Amino acid sequence: MCSVCGCSHTDQKMHAGHGMQPDRLIEIETDILSKNNQYAAANRARLAGLNAYAINLVSSPGSGKTALLCKTILALSGQRLAVIEGDQQTQNDADRIRATGAPAVQINTGKGCHLDAHMVGHAMDKLLLEPGTLLFIENVGNLVCPAAFDLGEDCKVAILSVTEGEDKPLKYPDMFAASKLAILNKIDLASHCDVDLSAYEANLRRINPNIDILHLSARTGADMDSWLGWLNAEIARKAGAKSCA
Repeated sequence: MCSVCGCSHTDQKMHAGHGMQPDRLIEIETDILSKNNQYAAANRARLAGLNAYAINLVSSPGSGKTALLCKTILALSGQRLAVIEGDQQTQNDADRIRATGAPAVQINTGKGCHLDAHMVGHAMDKLLLEPGTLLFIENVGNLVCPAAFDLGEDCKVAILSVTEGEDKPLKYPDMFAASKLAILNKIDLASHCDVDLSAYEANLRRINPNIDILHLSARTGADMDSWLGWLNAEIARKAGAKSCA
């Protein structure tokens, strides 16, 4: 949790190893998540009022999140889109997104290892979201802390490169338990890396029996239609649920 990982807004002297008692650490963690959840609820209500759909893209560094996002934006040329980019430093990924024509706001977290709901709320202010927007939130590359932080999104989508190892879901179970969809990206490399895609799927379902799983390659465009179909179905599902409420 962030009071022990180095990205807390609290004084780092209070981290384990500096004399803080475990019960105090738990108290700080609870306070951080409680405040975050209040901001997340406000973000969610705001998105619902706009009939917008928000996806929190999560992964380890190098999975191909930004490449997938760029390809997705170009494929959804008729859809109103916006992007929030999270990285510790640089504007590089936001520049790549803007080059596709989509509006993007970059959040640099410095030493922080994840986005939080307060940051996302401020980014939404800058984006001036319009009704019906599909909002992508590309989180900081990290499979630990982003799992615990609700941003007000409709769902988390976890992206795995097939080169990362079939046991990745077992090593970082919280992230995959919290995700609605897992994308196995870079399948064009699978035959070169002795990858067992069925083992990836088995480990994902071991952690989350209900998780949806897609295989694709953002680089070549292979099976991108399955991802675009999933997105459109999710947007329609939310719109249908709202109309029935």
